[in-house]
Amino acid sequence: MYLDALRARATTLPFFELIGLEVVDMQPGRSVLALRHRPDLAQPVGILHGGVTAALVDTGIAYAVLSRDEVRPLVEAGGSVVAIDLRIKYFRPVAAGRLTCVSSVTRMGRRIIHGESIVTNEQDQEVARGDSIYGTVDPDEMARHGPLSGTMHVMPEAVRTVSEEGA
Repeated sequence: MYLDALRARATTLPFFELIGLEVVDMQPGRSVLALRHRPDLAQPVGILHGGVTAALVDTGIAYAVLSRDEVRPLVEAGGSVVAIDLRIKYFRPVAAGRLTCVSSVTRMGRRIIHGESIVTNEQDQEVARGDSIYGTVDPDEMARHGPLSGTMHVMPEAVRTVSEEGA
């Protein structure tokens, strides 16, 4: 139910809609995301902007982290995770087609979480690789920074209620 709620939430996020980001699969500690090259996401010469690839990597790792059972109670209580470091290595340009980003959690600490992503094109060639470090943010800290509207981790009330009942 929790992973279904994360997937459902992803379909409502304006930034994901803007760049065409799709959550293809999610399992505890792993995510598969995709997006398609479009002219409006490209540099002036037609190559996909590196920032779009970086967003794909960052989001892929975030979903791999959020899908871990250890993170679920934090999220359901109103906390979250936040990237504190992101590194991207680009290997080949993308001028057309669909990219797939497979991300996984590589080290799960209590407050610090490491993840990595591999981005491939339609020919299954690696176009980028990235890694990130995430930190947990407790509900009190989240509350100090204002309302949580529009964030990817906010679970609909109905899901929280079902989850609290042990479903």
